[in-house]
Amino acid sequence: MSTDYPALSGLPEAALDIRFIRASGPGGQNVNKVASAVQLRCDLRAWPQLPDRVRTRLRTLAGRRLTDDDVIVLTAQRFRTQEHNKRDAFERLAEMVAQARIEPKIRRATKPTRASKERRLEGKQQRSRVKNSRGKVRSFD
Repeated sequence: MSTDYPALSGLPEAALDIRFIRASGPGGQNVNKVASAVQLRCDLRAWPQLPDRVRTRLRTLAGRRLTDDDVIVLTAQRFRTQEHNKRDAFERLAEMVAQARIEPKIRRATKPTRASKERRLEGKQQRSRVKNSRGKVRSFD
């Protein structure tokens, strides 16, 4: 299944664990009987081909879905069938990995140009003139 998603290329099957669990929420008798929700666990330590920079960004993106053992846990229960939920979990994992593969742009500090400083100060002066042209508010006691 992971081969269907380019972002998950190189992910060994041993790094994935798929469990079917009962979904929470509304659904009547069906939700109490059928294990249609999917819990996808991806062990980052079992994915040696993943570059360290990507692994670090993936840990940040995973947030509280990351366990202390470096395992990302995704639970998919939006759909009524196991197959749809399984596909949803893999798509979410692939999207997360694709986002982690994007190198963040390094911000280089720049100084404002002389013209932009002058424009900013002119705008402040103009606003000041508008406010000063307003009369004082007198109270009628």
